[in-house]
Amino acid sequence: MTALHLSRVRLRRDAQIAALARLLLPEETGAQAVAAHRLIWALFADAPERQRDFLWRQEQPGQYLALSRRPPLPLADVFEIETKEFAPALAAGDRLGFRLHANPVVAAGGKPGQRGRRHDVVMHALHRLPAGAERAEARLETAIAAGRAWFARQGEAQGFAPVGEVAIDGYETVRLPREGAPPIRYSVLDFEGVLTVLDPPRFLAALAQGFGRARAFGCGLMLIRRAG
Repeated sequence: MTALHLSRVRLRRDAQIAALARLLLPEETGAQAVAAHRLIWALFADAPERQRDFLWRQEQPGQYLALSRRPPLPLADVFEIETKEFAPALAAGDRLGFRLHANPVVAAGGKPGQRGRRHDVVMHALHRLPAGAERAEARLETAIAAGRAWFARQGEAQGFAPVGEVAIDGYETVRLPREGAPPIRYSVLDFEGVLTVLDPPRFLAALAQGFGRARAFGCGLMLIRRAG
């Protein structure tokens, strides 16, 4: 696999950037995701026809990580950027700690031979339960079970297997405002745990591609480290 670039990106903290803080870092989650999406695009938009070839995630407002096939543009007036090559040497059986912020979906309801409509995995699971108090009480348990099942399926398809129980947290629905159009909505989960690499080339390709949907808005970048 061609080497990738892992970058730590921070908005500068000088007075000029601070004056734009409300525009660059809105408080509402959806507006913040849209603003961050545009900020990170600025680092890779070197041509009008450029297609997205990077993943990113927000570590906290104004601080991001990006995994890209090209180094980011040096926008020194706006960002502080640290970039290093990302080319981990992995072998089958390696154990890795991981973190993943993802929009997990499942395709369901399609006709034979056709892909069904994509659904949030948690809501898809909840809709199988009776409406009312029972569904509300089962929300957290259902989110954890549906998230773990989705992550296990990702492993089967992408050359890895989770070790033990994957920690699941942060389930929420993000609403992206759009001018003159209904908002885009998607749901997110945070995954953390340990995995075993089964097929290194397939797993590395999946790392570069990302997991789940909403990758343009900060989802899908899996962070890995060697596990003891």
